[in-house]
Amino acid sequence: MKTDVEILEKTPLKILMADDDDDDKLLTKDALAESRVLNELYFVSNGVELLDYLKGTGEYADREKYPYPSIVLLDLNMPKMDGREALASIKADEKLRSIPVVILTTSKAEEDMIKGYNLGAASYITKPVTFDALVELMTTVGKYWVEFVELPQHR
Repeated sequence: MKTDVEILEKTPLKILMADDDDDDKLLTKDALAESRVLNELYFVSNGVELLDYLKGTGEYADREKYPYPSIVLLDLNMPKMDGREALASIKADEKLRSIPVVILTTSKAEEDMIKGYNLGAASYITKPVTFDALVELMTTVGKYWVEFVELPQHR
């Protein structure tokens, strides 16, 4: 039987994180590295960039450099276009709606959670306050999306 580490190392996740907070990006990158989840992590800073990345337009047209993600980690509170608007656009687009979007936010507001699920979010997770808790979360998220979930292959 394969160990958790062997399974996680065989199937890399392509994770696209939409968050405007550079500290949160760095902490997530470090937590994923610490969690030993084999992944490729890409970043955008707002909903406009997220949609450009997903559609492969503008600076994100090169799919070698900006591959289609397995999942999106989405912050709700971002400039230009917030996560709620971006999620609504993703789920309204026939070509994008199958991408699992995991809301990863500081908001504990029940209305944000309900709206996120109503818009089609796969999960709603409140950002942990400690680095150790973030590592544990990234380990669990990686294990779940690698071991248990069947993800569609995108072009």
